[in-house]
Parts: sequence; C-alpha cells; structure tokens
Amino acid sequence: MIFRQMFDSVSCTYTYLLAGRRSGEALIIDPVLDKVERYLQLFDELNVKLVKAIDTHVHADHITALGALRDRTRCITVMGAESAVDMVSMRVTDGTDIDIDGVSLTALHTPGHTNDSYCFAMGDRVFTGDTLLIRGTGRTDFQGGSSEDAYDSLFGKLLTLPDDTLVYPGHDYKGNTVSTIGEERRHNPRLQVASKHAYADLMNGLNLASPQMMDVAVPSNLKIGLSLDEIDKRGWSIDIEEATSLVGSVSVELVDLRDRTEREQHGVIPGSVHAPYLDLESNIRPGGILHELSKATGRRLVFYCAYGERSGMAVQSANGEGLEACHIRGGIDAWEKAGAPLEQIG
Repeated sequence: MIFRQMFDSVSCTYTYLLAGRRSGEALIIDPVLDKVERYLQLFDELNVKLVKAIDTHVHADHITALGALRDRTRCITVMGAESAVDMVSMRVTDGTDIDIDGVSLTALHTPGHTNDSYCFAMGDRVFTGDTLLIRGTGRTDFQGGSSEDAYDSLFGKLLTLPDDTLVYPGHDYKGNTVSTIGEERRHNPRLQVASKHAYADLMNGLNLASPQMMDVAVPSNLKIGLSLDEIDKRGWSIDIEEATSLVGSVSVELVDLRDRTEREQHGVIPGSVHAPYLDLESNIRPGGILHELSKATGRRLVFYCAYGERSGMAVQSANGEGLEACHIRGGIDAWEKAGAPLEQIG
C-alpha cells in the first residue's frame, strides 16, 4: 500500500494520501486548497489516479481542495450526510464503506467538534480529523459542536478500537505525527475524565479564540458544488418529471453511476444498468460497454448518481465522445424526494 502524510504549515493540517499500489487508484483525506499543485505532482510521481477526495468535516481553519481536485481530476468528492455543503458526489453515514482498488475505509460518525464530523477507520489505523488529536481533542464551541456528543464519540466509538490502532489526526501544533488509541487513552489529558459532565465542564471552560480564517473558510467550504449551469444550457439535463416518464422507454438507457454500497442503501431506478463512475472513461470510449450499447441501439444515455455531481461530469465526457447523453438533475436525492419508484437490491 502507498501511504503519505502531508503537512500544511499555515493551518497545521495533515492531509493523507492512500493507494493500493502504483499505477492504481488513490484517495485523499482533508486536502488543502493551497497545496493542490503539490498533490497533483505527487499523484504523477507515484503514478496513481485520484478517484476519491474526502473531507472529515466542514473546516474552519483552511479552504478545502475538494472542489479544485474534482475539477482537475474528475474525482468523487465525499463527506458526511450531515454536512451542509451545497453539493458533494457521495454522502456517507455511520458504517458506510468507502472503497477504491486495494483500500477500504469505514466511515465513523463522530459528532462533537462539529455535527458533521467523521473519522475513517482502516485495518490498523484510524484517521480522526479534528475529533481526536494527539494529546488533545477538537474544540466543541462552534459549527454545531457539542461537548456531550464529543464525549460519546470519543469514549463510545474511538476508544473502543484496539489499543494498537494508529491514530492519524487532522491537525497537530507541536510536531507530532502519529499516536495510538492506547497512548491517547493513557496520556491524553482531555481523556482523563470520569464522566460526560466532567468532559463538558473541561471543554466549555477553554475560552478559545476563533480560528483566524473562520469567516473566510467556512463560507467557502460550504459552496464547493459543481456548477451545472452550462450543462443545463446545452440541454443535457432533465428534471424528475421528465425522468420518471422515461422509465421503461426503449429510447433511452438509464445508467446508474453510484457505488455498490450507495445502490444497496438507497435502491435503484427500475430498468437502469450499473456502470460505476470510476469505470466511466473506459465505458464511453469506442469498444466500451456504454459506447457500444448507445451506438448499437441508438438509445440516449441518461446518467444518474446521488446528487447530480458525478452524472454532470459524466454527461460532459459522454457528449465529448460523440454519444447522445443527458443526466437527471439532483440525482437519486431528488428522485426520492419526489416519491418516484425505486427498486431495492442486495
């Protein structure tokens, strides 16, 4: 496995790159906008393709690189379902698996620092964002934070992991790079409390200054969605009413771009075929399954995903390959809200 821990000295943020192998797929956790060129260079040097970019929560101390990396690499953006960000490709819940070739993370909802905070566990390690730091814990006094929720996340979830689990935090201000669950249980001063009430008293008495970039970072990080205006203008988008009328039509091929876990959790549009977004490039090229299907049948490809971000990128690529394609605006999220029919799988 390829693993890299990168550091932004301005915000003291750690960013993590993981890949199963060289020439394979990669994911990145908590990327910083100012470091995008560095990340792109590293992907090239390691000969890996970025396919998923994850934020552990809405950051207040730096501007995320999720949107920039999506625009430069067409990767899938990932955040927790509780996040108020305008659009991400995939929203995870507690227990959701995030898979790429050779790497699998499990999402752990750990509210407290913010209400949308997540940690991500993988085998011998856990990426703890701002929930658990080395000899510290994330502040709980803004963005829906709660000392009581943080206590439950720490003691009821993270500290139940094996003692030798490596802890990779989202920040460090003293030069520490890694710890373990056992070390933090024994030596983290904020974890030496006897009750939830005691932890809340400790956290509520910190009186910390607001992060210097908070007024800039939070608004920026809430608006990272892909702009779909140009796609709409080109007639490559259809609304839910039109989309539901196409179910069962022989003139279109409904194409589900979501991962297996998303399909199992939310169901699928009846009659649709599964062609994961990560395989899009090979599928729409001559010889690819979607290319040949479209050309052989004359059917228009109708892409859909969770919220419309992946399908928006897919429809641009497909039309660029000379295929007739559009996408369902708002994805399965809009489909469910409209009460349109879904089939359960799995």
